[in-house]
Amino acid sequence: MADHQYLKKIYIIKDCAVFRKTHEANGGLSNMAAGYPVYFGGTQIRTSEALYQACRFPDHSDIQKEIIDQRSPMTAKDISRKYNYLTRKDWNDKRVAIMNWCIHLKLLYNWNKFGRLLMSTGDREIVELSSKDDFWGAYERGDIAEGCNVLGMLLKCARADYAANRGRKNVTLGCPNVENFRLFGMPIQEVKVDTTKNYHAGENFNLFDDFGLE
Repeated sequence: MADHQYLKKIYIIKDCAVFRKTHEANGGLSNMAAGYPVYFGGTQIRTSEALYQACRFPDHSDIQKEIIDQRSPMTAKDISRKYNYLTRKDWNDKRVAIMNWCIHLKLLYNWNKFGRLLMSTGDREIVELSSKDDFWGAYERGDIAEGCNVLGMLLKCARADYAANRGRKNVTLGCPNVENFRLFGMPIQEVKVDTTKNYHAGENFNLFDDFGLE
């Protein structure tokens, strides 16, 4: 969906679940937050931010690897800016769908930890307070925040999806409607995750089976 289809709204901050920096309250909701790694094709990706930035470059596995190899999500973002001229041509039309996929992958591989954080926000609006971006977040203006807050909208969707599926052992994440959606030269397909496994502890599992890859 094109960016112009998202309208700015005004949020009363005290009535919302807000987050700014990763070390502050609700910081784990940020794509920059450490401690919520995801996996693809046998590779651990430290943050959903690095994954999102790598998705800009489906035809450049070398750039994707450079982004994902960074320990800092901010450095990963800076590297993607360096190669901005190689960003997929339909990025503005597809970036929300790709971000939604990244957030849901973060949820699948951090089912209990991230799920509990999402549920702790109750039924409140989720808002990223920002001084630089009123598309993904909202500008803080005293007691209110104003912006499109698209990231907050996607986090609310993830919260609802977790609430609907938290009793299930196996959860499948479908592939967004994005042509040429690839990482490391491999097509991204639906993701099937056993939410009872502790992937981060190195528990024995086959990532290729989880992703339905050959």
